[in-house]
Amino acid sequence: EIRPTNKALIIDSGGTPRSAQWGIPAPWDGKPLINARSETLEKKQTFQPLLENRCIVPASAYFEWRKYGKKKLKNRIVLKDKSLMVFAGLLSESHFTIITCEPSSSIAHIHNRMPVILPGLAAKEWCNSSHPFKEVAPLLKPFNGDHLTVTEDMPKQADLFGSGFN
Repeated sequence: EIRPTNKALIIDSGGTPRSAQWGIPAPWDGKPLINARSETLEKKQTFQPLLENRCIVPASAYFEWRKYGKKKLKNRIVLKDKSLMVFAGLLSESHFTIITCEPSSSIAHIHNRMPVILPGLAAKEWCNSSHPFKEVAPLLKPFNGDHLTVTEDMPKQADLFGSGFN
């Protein structure tokens, strides 16, 4: 499990695997920018200079939290065939952010966003620096949810004496 601000493996636009810190520093906020909305990348001054400095982020799974009353339940999302998935990202020196999009219909009940998962050759196209952003922007779309599997941590059962969840 990689968490925001941890270092993670990324592959830069030159095809070089390396370590980078998850979250681009935001001088106006104490929290790093761990995600970037695909729909507004070109409009945000923070991301405009990074549009030609793309990367991919390999992952075996990602985690999302679903609200259940006052609780939040952790969901592990993987590809059905258990292969690695590849997220679209942007790189700023030694930091990266993951690009998000609207969720696939199969996981929309969990969260209103999902990472852009690049299937097959799309990852190679995304990282190809000879393609301007406008050419690869159409790759930033929801992944086919039929290829995803979700495992959710279930809430603990209420005890026999009715004091709520353990």
